[in-house]
Amino acid sequence: MTNDVLKARAEALLALHQPGNPVILPTVWDAWSAKLATDAGFAALTVGSHPLADSVGKSDREGMTFDDVLTRVAQITAAVDVPLSVDIESGYAEAPTRLIEGLLSVGAVGLNIEDTVHSEGGRLRSSSEHAQLVGALRAAADAAGVHVVVNARTDLFLRQDGDESDRVDRAIARLKEAAAAGADVLYPVGVHPPEVMRRLTAELPLPVNAIARPESADPASYGPLGVARISFGPFWQAALAERAREILARWI
Repeated sequence: MTNDVLKARAEALLALHQPGNPVILPTVWDAWSAKLATDAGFAALTVGSHPLADSVGKSDREGMTFDDVLTRVAQITAAVDVPLSVDIESGYAEAPTRLIEGLLSVGAVGLNIEDTVHSEGGRLRSSSEHAQLVGALRAAADAAGVHVVVNARTDLFLRQDGDESDRVDRAIARLKEAAAAGADVLYPVGVHPPEVMRRLTAELPLPVNAIARPESADPASYGPLGVARISFGPFWQAALAERAREILARWI
């Protein structure tokens, strides 16, 4: 894929992020699920680390190597012709330049980067350390000539880190640092009450990514909360698995 094509896809992906009119990026894990989503009419996709790892018998939290991820992403981009973002967990202990060059080499134009360091016992990066990584990824993308869409994620809510009373404050401060370092989208991952999501979208300076359960959440409920991007994490794959178990149980 040429740099011009990659540039155009990255620009198209970024332009889809409109607070109040969220882009829905189905979270896929292989060429089959990607084709299902694009055939249904979705304009862009994201690859989730959890369903991706499950699909190849590996564990989430960097049970796959970065090369494993690239192999599967290449299969997806060969099968569909839409912008693709990839969850690269905490970076697989790879250098930012290697991460950006690897993603571009298989046709991906966006990434999620989280602040839990799986290669180091699951520790939480400090806010400044996470921001530095975001900045290094932005610099590597600039050097490659493609504005890779960087979705900076914090796991404070998933980890239930620290005291609940100031967790939203700490998440906002952490993500503001990532924004200043060059992120394009901010991802306070977790299923939040409406009042929390409204505060996050109101106080954060960039488009905000929300996670949704596709089989039960109301698609129309996210725009009024100011959300700009919706993804499914492992939930779409889990919903398909539940339906598959129901079908298979008829034959046991």
